[in-house]
Amino acid sequence: MGDYSSFDISASGIFAQRARLDVIANNIANAESTRTPTGGPYRRQQISFQALYRKSIAGVAIPAGVQVSGVIEDPTDYRVVYDPGHPDADSQGYVRMPNVNIVEEMVDMISATRAYEANVTALNATKAMISSAIEIGRA
Repeated sequence: MGDYSSFDISASGIFAQRARLDVIANNIANAESTRTPTGGPYRRQQISFQALYRKSIAGVAIPAGVQVSGVIEDPTDYRVVYDPGHPDADSQGYVRMPNVNIVEEMVDMISATRAYEANVTALNATKAMISSAIEIGRA
């Protein structure tokens, strides 16, 4: 951590939300993918975050940002759709479809976008405060 930990915290939030948006976009793009290289339908992915801390002189943990700790697969069941004409239909005409819910993905996308914007706003506010402090110091 540098001297500008406020910048570091906001920047880590921006990077984390950008990664979240990438995962959401991947989920939406594969919402109808019934075949993957590993076999079977696409499985929805979720991103997990981990808080970062630094220690102060007194040994107290101070928040220092967030980082992506991993991308995990959503274990919920696949959707099953009756479509006997589909090339991946089983002998009874049912197709296993990805466990991606477009409405849920759109809500997650809005949430990630707002969190991204909040981090940008915090970054700009920090920049403005530092700029004002410099101007006061010049006077």
